[in-house]
Amino acid sequence: MFFETYKSELIISGFLIILFYLIRVIANTLIKKLGRKTGINDARIQLICRYSTVTLFLIWLLMEAFIFGTEAKDLALVFSSVFAVMGIALFAIWSILSNVTSGIIMFFSFPYKVGDKIQIHDKDFPVEAIIEDIRAFQLHLRLDNGDLVTYPNNLILQKAVTLVEKDAIDEGSDAI
Repeated sequence: MFFETYKSELIISGFLIILFYLIRVIANTLIKKLGRKTGINDARIQLICRYSTVTLFLIWLLMEAFIFGTEAKDLALVFSSVFAVMGIALFAIWSILSNVTSGIIMFFSFPYKVGDKIQIHDKDFPVEAIIEDIRAFQLHLRLDNGDLVTYPNNLILQKAVTLVEKDAIDEGSDAI
């Protein structure tokens, strides 16, 4: 009975699933090519691919709701309620979201890579270290004395950074 009632919606949904799958494959391929071309490590590439997949899935859910006859005013009520609750919850974790957003921005436009020795010009905590890893929330920096420092992504985009030595790890540095 369900299949007979919603036959045309199910056919459209099938085409939509195929379309979004193709878009996902193309987007992930482009992200991987861009990441490898710019020398970004595979963990960060996978993270950005995951973010794009989740975004496409949410867009697919929205389109499915319209296909099955949900009215815009009903969706507006649901979204306004959900966003009100999320807004209150996200206000409490704004710094985490700030770091994740900064991590995405750094994926596409951060001029330094893993292995580069950088100097962060911070008046309270000046740092000169080798980038050991770039994660979703923070950079892992290895100081010359061997200590590991985690530096939040949102702060690295707010501070002046100087490249001290390109690929310090590859050139035989003893810092790590």
